[in-house]
Amino acid sequence: MNSQAPIGLVNPHAVPSIAFGEIMRTAARNRGLIAALILREVASRYRGSGLGLIWAVLNPLIMVGIYTFVFGVAFKARWAGGTGATVEFALLLFCGLIVYNVLSECLVRAPVLITSNPNYVKKVIFPLEVLPFVLVGAALFNALVSFGVWFAICSFFFRLPNATIIFVPLALVPLAVLALGVGWLLASLGVFVRDLAQVVPFVATMLLFLSPVFYPVAALPEVIRPFVYFNPLTLPIETVRQLLFLGGAINWPAWAVFCIGSTLFCYASFVWFQKTRKGFADVV
Repeated sequence: MNSQAPIGLVNPHAVPSIAFGEIMRTAARNRGLIAALILREVASRYRGSGLGLIWAVLNPLIMVGIYTFVFGVAFKARWAGGTGATVEFALLLFCGLIVYNVLSECLVRAPVLITSNPNYVKKVIFPLEVLPFVLVGAALFNALVSFGVWFAICSFFFRLPNATIIFVPLALVPLAVLALGVGWLLASLGVFVRDLAQVVPFVATMLLFLSPVFYPVAALPEVIRPFVYFNPLTLPIETVRQLLFLGGAINWPAWAVFCIGSTLFCYASFVWFQKTRKGFADVV
């Protein structure tokens, strides 16, 4: 009998590696498993509903419609430096909302990532460290659908987007790395601190209003602006908005700093996850 573990799985008795390169090796070694789980995750959200995957398009449309009505119509909010058109306001708001949802989705779902999959912990040999990859992958899929909706609205009701749209994936790289780190950290903490699942949604709501989703940073008082950039969502939201609609470019020095910070946070979270995973089975 072959005593080796199947390809892509791990030996449960082996000491989990915390080497920096193990993150990339984990993704490469389990790429088939990750892709399959992402597809299952996306499909399971809409399984049994009458409209199925159409909800992936309707959900962002409904949300941006509500926010546009409240802020753009009821409160008469206008984008600083813009034309004042409601469609323009909706498009600029939608940009920020798409980026926010990438991190928010991971933030809210990460605390129950392990506890909602007890079979992966107890009954089978399974590489638990891939679950945050699945979480981020599903969030990016939803963002891709939302960007498609944004592109269609902008092209039909306003104008063709700027050519700088091709740099949007690059602008989202550090945010995806940050979200991966959030997944490892909160997934581990959520096993031992169950109240975390109740607290995190409030944090996500706070982030929504403290991030430049409904307003540009330029609209804030100058004394506040430097502090806004401590919010990890500020730079990617402003950058994507510039690339998609305003014709700006990536601020490469700021992007590089964000990449370094996100990578360090991601690695620290990975180490924490690997160090604490041995206690999951005793708690779940």
